Formats: sequence, structure tokens, C-alpha cells
Amino acid sequence: MDIKAIRGMNDILPDTVAKWHFVEDTARRIFSLYGFTELRPPVLERTELFLRGIGDETDVVEKQMYTFVDKSGDSVTLRPEATASVLRSVIEHSLLNKDPIQKLYSIGPMFRYERPQKGRYRQFHQINAERLGEDGPLADAETLSMAYDLASAILGHDVLLMEVNSLGCQKCRPGFKDALTGFLADRQDRLCEDCRRRMYANPLRVLDCKVESCKEAVEGAPLIEENLCPDCRDHFGAVLTGLSILNVRYEKNPRLVRGLDYYTRTTFEITARGLGSQNAIAGGGRYDNLLSILGGPDVGGIGFAFGMERIIMLMNERAEQVSGCFVVAQPKPEIEQEALGFISELRSSGIRVEAAFGKSFKAQMRRADKAGYPVCAILGENEMASATLTIKDMEHAEQRTVERGAALDDIKSMLIRKGEEK
Repeated sequence: MDIKAIRGMNDILPDTVAKWHFVEDTARRIFSLYGFTELRPPVLERTELFLRGIGDETDVVEKQMYTFVDKSGDSVTLRPEATASVLRSVIEHSLLNKDPIQKLYSIGPMFRYERPQKGRYRQFHQINAERLGEDGPLADAETLSMAYDLASAILGHDVLLMEVNSLGCQKCRPGFKDALTGFLADRQDRLCEDCRRRMYANPLRVLDCKVESCKEAVEGAPLIEENLCPDCRDHFGAVLTGLSILNVRYEKNPRLVRGLDYYTRTTFEITARGLGSQNAIAGGGRYDNLLSILGGPDVGGIGFAFGMERIIMLMNERAEQVSGCFVVAQPKPEIEQEALGFISELRSSGIRVEAAFGKSFKAQMRRADKAGYPVCAILGENEMASATLTIKDMEHAEQRTVERGAALDDIKSMLIRKGEEK
């Protein structure tokens, strides 16, 4: 019997790992510019953490968690999202006592039992960022800007749309919930079974339902923006002003809610063309009460998550292109040894290098082209005799011969120029 991977849990094969590295490295670079540092929580947590943190009226808790009883009799869950795990770690290790402002990110797998489809799997990977200890609107704007910068660095801003909304606070949300519940009560015969149950416990979840009849039923529903208290209205306006100052392209979406219960005030989502109905690649928002719900201090925060599978599906060829040099050497021992020395110089300078010793010239060039290397350094008998190297621009099929001592700087300059052209 053939043993295959569990449905919805996929192998990441060698020919795609470079894309994952690119996304992860880009995230680390962007986040470091904003002063964020990495935290690595475990993938298995006590079930209570997610029941308290995510909310038992969400699809995640109701239907999607991988929960089981371990050998000690404890109920444990493979993490379905990262925010609760990160905050548990912050509380457990008293990180806010060491620094009252925490800027943290994590990268890793999550697990939800749901129907696998394009861009949605049972084991999936997220890049998460959490910013704790700052309640002001400009902290929100800067965090949303960081998410937008990351998406733009990977995909380019032309394919992106950021939608922003405010969900209000504990003072103004109850009035909106009452108005929304009254509106839905008159249309409950058009709602799905889940939404008829949710409309009294958590009516905002009805606005997030993907069932077509529910989408039609909520048309004309009250808008939360109309029910914001003065503080939330001012906060939201300042967030939007901050986004404009930071040159983030956004649209207000008064219907935007997130699928988790803990969000307050600012919420947002980034979508990208090319994924059909499952077009969201990132989303998040402010959560002013979550840390205290989990037993920590009464400190607010804001965070977001990127779906790595989805963003990798959309990576354009510029992001996929390898940056580095392929060294082609005529298959003779003395020439290959000379090439090996040059390869060592390139790697010592931080340049990615590959070679295919023992293969014919044509085979080496085919491999360089297939692997996507933008530059080839060619060493044959003529180059060996004249202490030169032939440098080939693979994209433009242009080549020139340079002095052996100048070859390293020449390749560096070419790779820098090509990076700027992307």
C-alpha cells in the first residue's frame, strides 16, 4: 500500500523552497526596519488558550481545531493561529516587564481542519506580527504600513488592495450589535443555520459569512461606522491620516469584519488579484482586551497574519529569479580547479554560486538557464591562457571578456544593476 501525505497537508518540494526562503527573508528584512524581533512559540498548546483567546463562537473553535487528549489526560490543540500563542508567551515570560513595548513576529505552520482548496490547506504557514503596549492610532497606521510594505516587496503594489474598517470598542459596539441583531431578526429565514445561531451571540460574524444567501440578507444592514463613539471615530480618522502620510493605498470598507472575536477598533485586510474568491493574503487588527482575557496585564495590541501559501502562489517572475552566478568550466582538471578557486572567491563575497563539474559546456549552460541564474562566468582554454573570464548576461544574451582580477567586481556590479531593475 502506498503511504501518501494527509489530505490538505502538503510537501514543500525542493523546486519551490527558494520561493519560501525569499518570502521569509523579505519578511525578516522588512520587520527589522520597523524594530520587530522574532519569537518562536510551539505548535502545540493547551486547548483552553484558544477557547479563551479566539472565542467559542468562531468557525475556528467550533469546527476547525485539531484537538485531542494526550497521554497525561490534558486537552491539547495544534495551533490554528499564532496571536494567542505569542501572547501566552509574552505573559508567561513577563516580556512586558522587561520592555513595556513589544514588537514581535513569528513564522511557522498552523493547522485547521477544513475543506482543502486553492490557497487554503489543513496545514498552512503564516507570517505573524504583534505589536503590544501602544494604543495610539499612529501605531496602528505604522503596523498596517509594515504589512503593506511586505506585500509590496514580494508582489508589487499594483496588484494589491488594502481595505480598512473600525469595529469600535466596548462602549460603542453594544449599540451597533443591538441594531444589527434587530435588522437580522427580520431576515433570519434567509440566513444559513450557523448564522441564525450566531445572530444573537455574535451578530458581527454574520457579516463575515461566505454563504451567498447570507451575503444578500445583510445588504442594507446598519454600518458600524455610523455607531462609533467619538473616541473611536477620532482614532479611526487618525489611522487613515497616518496611512496617507505613509503613502499606503487603502479603501474604507464599512462591511469588513474579521473572523476572530478579539478584534477592536482598527481592522484591515490585504487582497491581491489572481486568487479568485479566496483573494485575501493578509489581515488583522487591534485587540485591546485580548491580553487581559488570557490572564495578562490590561495592555492593548495590534497584529496581522500573512498566508504564505497564497502569497507564494502569486509571486511574480521577478521575485522568483535567482540572484547569483553560475560558473561554467571546460571539463578539464586544471580548468575546473581554477574555476573552483574563483567559486570560493564569489561565495566569500556573499554571492550565490553553482557549477556542474564534469558536464559538457552545453549541459552546463542549459542548467544555468533552467535554474534562472542571471549571470554566467565562463572559463575555458582561451580564458585560462589569457588570465581572463568571459561574463555572460543571460537575460540579454550579451557577453564580454574581463581580466581575471576584475571579474569579481564586474559580477557584483552586474548583479546589483539587475537587482535595481526588478
